[in-house]
Amino acid sequence: MDYRDTVFLLVAENLSFSKAAEVLHISQPAVSRHIRELEQRYDISLFERKGNRIYLTGAGERVYHAFKEIAQLYRNLDFEIGELHNVQSGEIMVGASSTISQYVIPRVMASFHKRYPHIQLHLMSGNSFEMEQQLLDNRIDVALVENLSTQAGIRYRDFLHDELIVVAGKNSLYARRGTISKEDLLQIPLVLREEGSGTLEVIRQLFIQHQIRFEDLNTPIHLGSTESIKNFLLDFNGLAIVSEKAVQNELYLKTLVMVQVTGITLPRKFRIALKIGHTSLQAERFTQFLLNYKF
Repeated sequence: MDYRDTVFLLVAENLSFSKAAEVLHISQPAVSRHIRELEQRYDISLFERKGNRIYLTGAGERVYHAFKEIAQLYRNLDFEIGELHNVQSGEIMVGASSTISQYVIPRVMASFHKRYPHIQLHLMSGNSFEMEQQLLDNRIDVALVENLSTQAGIRYRDFLHDELIVVAGKNSLYARRGTISKEDLLQIPLVLREEGSGTLEVIRQLFIQHQIRFEDLNTPIHLGSTESIKNFLLDFNGLAIVSEKAVQNELYLKTLVMVQVTGITLPRKFRIALKIGHTSLQAERFTQFLLNYKF
């Protein structure tokens, strides 16, 4: 790609001239000059300034998405040429929901790196909705999500079974009970993930199947990560609903205790999300590795 195109992509992704200059090790005036030359090439403004911040214009959005596709073609070419030399090289941008990125995918990535040491792996983390948006914006090659909903332009494939379980801190009154009823679940204080979390969306959907109105729950606290919830439970006389894969160590050490809810199970699937029409040879290689991985 033309160097000015690379400069533009960095400014667009950071929405900052100074950040792009820092990454490229050039001066901010040099970044401004490259963007100005690019705008002259297309005879249109690519950025607009509002206060102290910059944003892509409509034309800038179109140029950004086109350049990302072109960049992907270059990456595919590098990958194909590497295979001609019997060397798998290139890079893969993976985005994963917070539960998957913390508790599932690191071992997979380590195994993948051992198999393909010349392929660079990059992992981004956020909630499932954020990762789907990153995928649609061509910022990542593959997203690993835990929600149940689907978005237009994305195809999904299950890769791992999971179950959401109810847990309590070891000193909680409910840890000693061991089993509660559905009616108890509506009364006991419950800490859950934040809005936008795939876990929270799955809980909503599965509760509908069990005829539990989400609005009837006693949920005084929403936290932004499973790690925050686990720490919160240590001094909280209530419950939480989390992935079983996120609390295996705590259950083994008995700092957290699983609480059975009579007649209720909360199964779900972790899913691979790929952008329709966006072919990345690296993403396909990683996807096949993930599907064949022995968890």
